[in-house]
Amino acid sequence: MIELLLPPLLVGLLLALISGPLGAFVVWGRMAYFGDTLAHSALLGVGLSLAFGFHMLVGVALVTALVAIVLTLPSSQRYFANDTLLGIMAHGTLALGLILVSLAGNARVDMMGLLFGDVLAVTWDDVRFIVAGSALVAVTLLFTWRALLSCILSAELSAAEGVPVERLRALLMVLLALTVAVGMRVVGALLITALLIIPPAAARRISSTPEQMALKASLVGVIAVSLGLGFSWYLDTPTGPSIVLAAVLLFMGIHTLAPERAAR
Repeated sequence: MIELLLPPLLVGLLLALISGPLGAFVVWGRMAYFGDTLAHSALLGVGLSLAFGFHMLVGVALVTALVAIVLTLPSSQRYFANDTLLGIMAHGTLALGLILVSLAGNARVDMMGLLFGDVLAVTWDDVRFIVAGSALVAVTLLFTWRALLSCILSAELSAAEGVPVERLRALLMVLLALTVAVGMRVVGALLITALLIIPPAAARRISSTPEQMALKASLVGVIAVSLGLGFSWYLDTPTGPSIVLAAVLLFMGIHTLAPERAAR
């Protein structure tokens, strides 16, 4: 039992740790729809991986990173409002991905697992890729934390001080893309944004600094993953929805019982 649960638990905890601080930027920058677009594009990465025969997580990481870069190009914002462009990209990549998966023929694809997560199917090969991706995200955030925080909270002032705002925004989007690739195995392509938003939203209630919010968001995520994985194992419920539901219950509990100390 321990050998079966160890890979998914390790992957889930890693995802919770990196999604806490990264999700804080999503909440501060009101970028939830960006996260949804990247999550939807993950299915296109799956379809291309099946078509060309390479590792699924590699395909998802490459496609979501490419979509992230496209979304940050100034030329992509010239003719359409942000929400319009995001809607086109989200639904277009999702539709194309589903079509490619359906054309995969005899390839064995667990669509429910891809859409809603199946952490119990995580293998040690997946763990190696996810550990590497998580480490890359964590180290990058550590060295760019202050600059990213400045860009999100005051982009105009940062630009006036010579900070490369557009590059940092592109970097943040690529980090989100890598997190989507990591998290798809845990909570699924359609629910990964929830794990990026709900723990930071809960932590914001009990934090007075950005750093506190990031750390407490990771803690809330770790608790949600642990509870959700336990629910899924003992009650035979879908893994991704179980984790998200646990995060929602924690959010409700914190906002009901804790005094407000909104991070500024």
